[in-house]
This record gives sequence, structure tokens and C-alpha cells, in this order.
Amino acid sequence: MHKTVATDNAVTAEHGFFIVKAPYARAVPPGQPNSAVFMQLQNKDRQAHALVKAVSQVAEVVELHNHVNEGGIMKMRQVAQIDLPAGETVELKPGGFHIMLIGLKQALQPNARVDLSLTFEEGTTVTVTAPIKEIVAPMH
Repeated sequence: MHKTVATDNAVTAEHGFFIVKAPYARAVPPGQPNSAVFMQLQNKDRQAHALVKAVSQVAEVVELHNHVNEGGIMKMRQVAQIDLPAGETVELKPGGFHIMLIGLKQALQPNARVDLSLTFEEGTTVTVTAPIKEIVAPMH
């Protein structure tokens, strides 16, 4: 079972113990093979849960990823799950946990949307509609 609510910045999807807030996908130019999706995942339960899978029709492969520091160098790594501690919100953001869209089937242009299905370890699936946004990297 799942519930979908399409809004941009408020609660976007909610089912049972899980609330998805402020999802967005990174816009990429034509020819760019990959992108990422970010959001806040809230676990309202008194026990921990985990996001274990994401699916989207816009990419050949969808993976859960994190950035880790290996010898002073930040590297992106696939993870089996994203843990959601009891009663807490986990932010998927650039430089941290995120959902990778690999092998894009179309360019992700600003102001369009990406549909995702998120599956949690106990079987709940939540469908999310994420707006595509242009993300400007900060100057150093």
C-alpha cells in the first residue's frame, strides 16, 4: 500500500510511519548519464527502519548512495540501505546520503518532475513525485 501527494516543499508523501519531505532531483543537461534525488525521510515509529530500495522509470538503474571520506578524499559509495532511526528525520543531500539515477533515459530539465517508488525494509512502498531543480555549486 502507498499514498502519493504531489506538493513541492511540504510533506510530499506519507504512509504509516514514513513521511517524505521536500524531495527534488538534480537537473542535468542532455547527454549527462546520471543524476541524484534528495529529500528528508522522517520515521515516526518507535523503532528503527531503513530505506532499502528506490525505483524510477527515468533511469536504467537506481541506487542508494553515500559519500565517505577515504584518506581525505570524498568518494561516493553504494549502500545496501539508509537507516532511519526511531523518531528521527534523515536528510538525503548533496555530499551525504542520496538516491542515484544511473543511465538516464531522458534529460532532467528544470521544472519537470521525476516519479520514484521508495521501499522500506518492512515492505512499505511510498510513491514520491520530485520536482527537478537546477543546483548551482557554491564558489570556493
